[in-house]
Amino acid sequence: MSTLVRQTGIMVRVNLLSLPRRLAISLSMALSIALVVCVLAGFLALAKGFESALAGAGSPMVAVILGGGAQQENGSDIPPDVIRSLDATTDDIGAVRNSAGRLVSSREVIVAVDVDMAGDDAVRTVAIRGMEAAGASMRDQIAVSEGRLFTPGAREIVVGDQLARTLGLTVGQSVRLGAVDWMVVGRFSAHGSAFESEVWADLDAVRAGFDRQNTVQSLRLRLMDPAGLTRLRARLSTLGTVPLVAMTEADLYAAQSGRTARLIRLFAWPLALLMAIGATAGALNTMMSSVSDRTIEIATVRALGFQRFAAFVGTWVEAMCLAAVGVALGLVVSWLGFNGWQASTIGANNARLSFQLSVTSDVAVVAGLLGLSIGALGGLIPAFVATRLPLTAALRARG
Repeated sequence: MSTLVRQTGIMVRVNLLSLPRRLAISLSMALSIALVVCVLAGFLALAKGFESALAGAGSPMVAVILGGGAQQENGSDIPPDVIRSLDATTDDIGAVRNSAGRLVSSREVIVAVDVDMAGDDAVRTVAIRGMEAAGASMRDQIAVSEGRLFTPGAREIVVGDQLARTLGLTVGQSVRLGAVDWMVVGRFSAHGSAFESEVWADLDAVRAGFDRQNTVQSLRLRLMDPAGLTRLRARLSTLGTVPLVAMTEADLYAAQSGRTARLIRLFAWPLALLMAIGATAGALNTMMSSVSDRTIEIATVRALGFQRFAAFVGTWVEAMCLAAVGVALGLVVSWLGFNGWQASTIGANNARLSFQLSVTSDVAVVAGLLGLSIGALGGLIPAFVATRLPLTAALRARG
């Protein structure tokens, strides 16, 4: 056993030390694997960033009530009598009440509106959310980064930091949304979540500005405890004939992120696998050329008593080392090129959602495993061929 280990170590060392002699073709293998890793990591970072933006927006302690059986705010409509009944009840429905006994809640409506910024030919669709005074405080991890919150009844807006940077909006600026002008009075941060892609304003001002009188698309309630959602659903089942859906804010945004993230991955994997097939063929060609270039050396050490296993492992380790270099290069390029890169897509409510690509550890692991698999598969056949080279055949091939 010790002899086999020593032989294997010698073959590995000889193969790796001879790489400079085959530098160009070895680099081509590493670069092809790096390209596959980079493309897959980019797509996965896109999906991860989108998921993170929406997952960070929801709170498990805030319930969102939707009407009409809708699963998202767009298309939902809650009858006014439902809201009055909830507010008037004195029963325990699982929601927090203030010192006056009123439910801590926020009626909300969201409108997708096109914004045409001066000096920019592109028209962007943004979401303006009308909410009550308690709406901002019901969002977790929200902080006013500049200016102040809107005044109830006034045509004032606060803009998420990511959206403000994208549109170039500043505090004190007037911007036309719909048919009326709105004054930007503040900006807010939400740790990069989907909230930062929204514009917030007073509920009545939004309903008046967009002809949505008496419309309520969602009702947010602060839950007393996680079990409060069950009590709230039981109470909603007794109210009227209109289907009402209650879910946590976290579940609402998670459902929205899941659909789009799956779509991104649906495009990512077929493309990455097609490229991986090409890269595997390239790795196979590279390693076969490497073996062909060293036929006499390999056959000679075999004639000197080196076992086939040592020749196999030496060639296979060479392929894996080149794959590891390609993986490392691909991940470094992915991190430098994609991590933190600003992107946007059409999210919930038909409005544009801005988010940052995120090259996380799990993204790196998945992309890296694919790259190493290419090296492992591409090196198997050449490694086996290296064990079947008799010295006489090698000399005849060279002669």
